[in-house]
Amino acid sequence: MSRPIIAFSKDWNEDPTSNHHVLRELAKTRRVVWLNSLSTRVPSMSSRDLGKIKRKLVEFTTGVVNPENDLWVATPLVLPLPHNPIARIVNRHIVRRTIAHVRAQLGITEFDLWTFLPNTADYIGTLDETLAVYYCVDEWATFPGLDAAATRTAEERLLRRVDVTFATSKALAAAKRAVCSNTFHAPHGVDYAKFARALDPATKIPADLAALPSPRVGFFGTLRDFIDFDLLAEIARSRPEWSVVLVGQQLSEGIAKVRDLPNVHLLGRRSHDELPGYCKGFDVGLVPYRIDGDVKFINPLKLREYLCAGLSVVSTDMPEVQPYAHLCHLAPTPAAAIAAIERALTERDPALRRMRSEAMQSETWEARVAAVVSAIARVERERDLRAQLLPEALAELELVGT
Repeated sequence: MSRPIIAFSKDWNEDPTSNHHVLRELAKTRRVVWLNSLSTRVPSMSSRDLGKIKRKLVEFTTGVVNPENDLWVATPLVLPLPHNPIARIVNRHIVRRTIAHVRAQLGITEFDLWTFLPNTADYIGTLDETLAVYYCVDEWATFPGLDAAATRTAEERLLRRVDVTFATSKALAAAKRAVCSNTFHAPHGVDYAKFARALDPATKIPADLAALPSPRVGFFGTLRDFIDFDLLAEIARSRPEWSVVLVGQQLSEGIAKVRDLPNVHLLGRRSHDELPGYCKGFDVGLVPYRIDGDVKFINPLKLREYLCAGLSVVSTDMPEVQPYAHLCHLAPTPAAAIAAIERALTERDPALRRMRSEAMQSETWEARVAAVVSAIARVERERDLRAQLLPEALAELELVGT
């Protein structure tokens, strides 16, 4: 039986990310405790942040819950001051007490400690964990709203303490390997069964999307600052007959660049289960991320989801998309993106859609997590072997010296 996992993660009720996919997959075969976010930034007085604080208070009083399989969610009630020395001391006490209580409640003795957050070094080696894993999904220091220098310092401390690190892009893995030698590239997977439903005749196109004129050039995902809103505006202005459809929570002021354009349709946040229907109604799937110094660290989850749904995909020229150039169109400029969308709109052959979808069958989350688990097993075997050989080597040195 595999050891249980206790994981510092994002908030369970947020839009599904790799945190959700990886830990949900692991919870199919072992007990997983998901600890809601410890806060990576100081909250503002915005309604969103105040609502989040209120929700965490409710979740804390509710206690540990079991949403599915053997996955359990708990909410430590910490001070949202991630880099304040006094707050860190207080939070260490709170988090340790919370974990001790959850372990007692769920009968957890030995366990592995995982973290998806960069500011958790204070806990590595202090909780009696068997193994510590950092699953790095972003270059955190580049995120708006975070203290870049403090975040970078905190993450370096973490990388020096964990046993193994996984990073979701090659550039991210190279950067972390400079500090943690046991760093592996762990690309995203896809929920194949879910997104292949876009090819099923029984899957319905959501009413709000079906009401829009074709062709529909679509994107789903959180609308953050790394989205190229200038590109989206140029596409919409250049081709007013296209419906540019954006599905997702709006978290960037850049949305103002497209909000008032008549053929840009902001449909808001939708559940993950609804997305295959939106894929079915899109004529082209967009990956419109900015091309700048930080884009090399991003591995877009939606690329595989679009392809799994059989969509023609047009993406900015991102390093992590380049290996899929045989399945989609890469566009280094706005003009190239518009031309690529025009070509993609001609690629509606059902056989092409099936080919793109079937190409994703080997890239499921199940396969990705299995590779991660295998890498961890190798690291653990090597660590145990070194621990076994070290006393023998010291004994031989003592004999030589006598």
